[in-house]
Amino acid sequence: MDGDYSQPRCRRCLLSEIDRDGVYKTVLEYLASLDDAVRCGADEYASRLRICRACDRLSDGMCSLCGCFVEVRAAKKMQTCPDLPHRWE
Repeated sequence: MDGDYSQPRCRRCLLSEIDRDGVYKTVLEYLASLDDAVRCGADEYASRLRICRACDRLSDGMCSLCGCFVEVRAAKKMQTCPDLPHRWE
């Protein structure tokens, strides 16, 4: 991140909405490289992101529990919510 702390942290924002230092471009490239066997479907992905966006633990596109970019964690079939493993079901 750029170290500009004059702006308040973005609560409940996804990385795609804040795109600091072009990190989201790297995330998109990584997501595009995921094999279909690893990646969840588009509807499930959107559902997971909706759940993350409503979570108090989302900050600056990251989960404060595990430190992941939620767009990455939510894209993988075998991943679960670090707070409540069955939340995404």
